[in-house]
Amino acid sequence: MGSSSGQSNGSYDLSFKILLIGDSGLARIKLITVGGKRLKLTIWDTAGQERFRALTSSYYRGAQGIILVYDVIQRETFTNLSDVWAKELELYSTNQECVKMLVGNKVDRDSERAVSREEGTALAKELGCMFLECSAKTRENVEQCFKELALKIMEVPIFWKKGLL
Repeated sequence: MGSSSGQSNGSYDLSFKILLIGDSGLARIKLITVGGKRLKLTIWDTAGQERFRALTSSYYRGAQGIILVYDVIQRETFTNLSDVWAKELELYSTNQECVKMLVGNKVDRDSERAVSREEGTALAKELGCMFLECSAKTRENVEQCFKELALKIMEVPIFWKKGLL
């Protein structure tokens, strides 16, 4: 899922580490405003690249949010989320309070769909994730994805208690 790079300079109220996982990549910064607060999201996207495998445990450490992305027109990316990425997440994520969101991308190509919205909803429920569909190409729901995730992260008391926000 493509995300426009925000500017890394400027002030912000809170900073979150967000992982982008799936067969979708480097870290990028996105600044958004949610609930009157300026948030800095550091988004780590490996795009499934093998060279990041050695960094796996450190990659997951300290993340407050994880976005699991699949392509609605490529069933294999959806299957990989449950068969590969969800298992890796369970194995390496050290933060039980981490907020997860399942995102189906490329809804602008709805007529070519290989994965239904209902299947996405069912997998999100199974994995304990929020769910959203978007289009990186048309930007439909992309900003909403980050805002909803950030709002949910801000609701997690343990992040405030441990000073992780």
